[in-house]
Amino acid sequence: MKNQTRVLEFLFLGLSDQPEQQQLLFRVFLAMYFVGTLGNLLTILAICFDSHLHTPMYFFLSNLSFLDLCFTSTIVPKMLVNYLLGSSAISYAECLTQMYFFVAFGGSDSILLSAMAYDRYLAVCHPLHYGTVMTSHLCALLVAVPWVSAHLISMIHTVLMAQLSFCSNNKIPHFFCDMNTLIKLSCSDTYVNEMLVLLLGGIVVLVPFICIVVSYTPIVSAVWKVSSAHGKWKAFSTCGSHLSVVILFYGTIIGVYFNPSSTHTTQKDMIATVMYTVVTPTLNPFIYSLRNNDLKRALGKLLGLKHFSKIH
Repeated sequence: MKNQTRVLEFLFLGLSDQPEQQQLLFRVFLAMYFVGTLGNLLTILAICFDSHLHTPMYFFLSNLSFLDLCFTSTIVPKMLVNYLLGSSAISYAECLTQMYFFVAFGGSDSILLSAMAYDRYLAVCHPLHYGTVMTSHLCALLVAVPWVSAHLISMIHTVLMAQLSFCSNNKIPHFFCDMNTLIKLSCSDTYVNEMLVLLLGGIVVLVPFICIVVSYTPIVSAVWKVSSAHGKWKAFSTCGSHLSVVILFYGTIIGVYFNPSSTHTTQKDMIATVMYTVVTPTLNPFIYSLRNNDLKRALGKLLGLKHFSKIH
């Protein structure tokens, strides 16, 4: 007979159970969270206060920065507090709340990246029609769809998760309330949950990824036809930053959730998860500003640095 005692809290096994390593992890994650938060906030403020950046591309970028900020904030602060207090506990309600916002913000991030790929496709392949097609109404729609659809999908997962029973085992072999990990801990029938993870996960991750590949195929073809090397570099630089973010984000997500289970190990999955939940959102503002003189100029103006745009 299974112990049917209701679980009131979960315990994270985390990245390490050694106090010395936990202190190191606390410093590393605190530094990354601070840098990522500062970078994304500065990107948002620079775009908001510089009228030259009030274009579709930067509108999408500011929304991506806000999503990255929210995405990391669903996980890292709780992890830091637990490391600081020497605790590994999270209440049942907090766990479901964390899972909801993780799925919602992560899904929004994924779908928004495909909208940004469409924007780059229009800019590179149809520059003469770009202004008439990419209107303010279409931009608003391309941002609203990720938010609304991802939150609806997250609500479905959370409601179904709340119906599951959790018995004696309350130890989560992760550093946050990952949906797949919680499903494995449940002592209920999880068939519906597992099928919806695959179905809705495909909609949120694989469909946007396929849309990005479809958008970039004509982009690469158009860039290849440019005769001069300088012209090719200039054309591809408008979407190179976005492509770098796509590779970092989807590469690790697909590796964690869509690989055969026989290739998975808990430690490997956690390291890959750190990449797309913490490292990528931290790097995004720097990836986008590295070769973007307009954004660097706006950041310099915001920070009062006249020659910031000349820094390479």
